[in-house]
Amino acid sequence: MGLFDSLLGHGSRVDPADLRKRLDGVLIDGEEAQLAFRVVRDFFVFTQFRLILVDIQGMTGSKVDYTTIPYRAITRFSVETAGTFDLDSELRIWVSGSPAPIERTLGKGSDVRSIQRALATGISR
Repeated sequence: MGLFDSLLGHGSRVDPADLRKRLDGVLIDGEEAQLAFRVVRDFFVFTQFRLILVDIQGMTGSKVDYTTIPYRAITRFSVETAGTFDLDSELRIWVSGSPAPIERTLGKGSDVRSIQRALATGISR
């Protein structure tokens, strides 16, 4: 399944088996996870067609919210790096038809340039 070698977020590694299990039945025929990273328990998955935000909820993690954002629906995005005193990076994605952005906080050390590149690549298709 795509590139699991480079992981972003809090420095933890994406377990390919866990990601495969979480995406079982979610990906369509021919779709592959090209870039994936974990932020605490949640996943950001970039495929060739869309961005999938996997929000693992509850104490047991059995409740999962999958938010799919087709690249064509993204009108703009913002990736903010962490500063000297600011420990978090931030990601904002504006989707057509919604005035408020989808916001996610990323830990210091997140490779925000790779996130920016993945979004820009997906949008330009």
